[in-house]
Amino acid sequence: MRIALDPQMLRTTPLLELPDVVASMGYEWIELSPREDLVPFFKHPRIDTATVRAFKSRLADAGVGITSVLPVMRWSGPGEVERQAAVRYWKRALEICVELGVDTMNSEFNGRPEAPELAEAMFWRSMEELLPLFEREGVKLALEPHPDDFIELGHPAIDMVRGIDSPCVSFLYCLPHTFHQGDDAPGIIAHAGDLLTHVHVADSMDHRASDGLRYITNPPGNTTRVHQHMEIGRGDVDFDEAFAALAGIGFDGVLTTCVFGWDEQAREAGTRMLQAIRELVTKHFPDTPLP
Repeated sequence: MRIALDPQMLRTTPLLELPDVVASMGYEWIELSPREDLVPFFKHPRIDTATVRAFKSRLADAGVGITSVLPVMRWSGPGEVERQAAVRYWKRALEICVELGVDTMNSEFNGRPEAPELAEAMFWRSMEELLPLFEREGVKLALEPHPDDFIELGHPAIDMVRGIDSPCVSFLYCLPHTFHQGDDAPGIIAHAGDLLTHVHVADSMDHRASDGLRYITNPPGNTTRVHQHMEIGRGDVDFDEAFAALAGIGFDGVLTTCVFGWDEQAREAGTRMLQAIRELVTKHFPDTPLP
């Protein structure tokens, strides 16, 4: 089992300095989420081959590995122009992943929830183009349902992953999305079984609490999805329940710290999360050694 850091709160740290910062926080692994100087949200990657190689060298010097690269692209639409562009961007992101020597990419289904059939059709079209490239390069793909995607619920997302029917494709469970994907961490984790290879770890408040008045957005009845990525213990996610379920399926994948929104506490929060995750692993996986 590996514990990684999503360095979103360190996004202003120069890329070539990032490995040393991550190592100083006690992490041996990093998950490369979107950032403007690497692979931005919904855009073509901005990094060149020379910088990729320099970054790889800095990672080796710092003793930090990359568990995964996480592009977020409009590969499920809303339109064909966006989909085709997203496929081109994915191909370049895959090249970067291979150059870095990374064997996994994570992503979201994307697409519009109010037009799920159209989004699914576009998703499959994109997969028809991209899946042979993943298989050829030996790179795995872990997919997660996300609030406001065409698939938001955990159980249907697992069924979609199973329907792709490729040993390259697996499921990612995001704990801070618990209340948007069915509020059934044990059931979703059990349903995923061996398909679950990656977990994003952060807390979130239950937006449905207090008769739906935990958050007030206007106008009433709008479709805004509200959630946070907070440190463990600041929200309503039941981590003991979730980690017990992970132990129940013999989970041996990646746990990524993904706390957002407290940039001024980026290093301190990351260090505290590492300790909290280690305690949960020690409690629920007593036979699993951790560095």
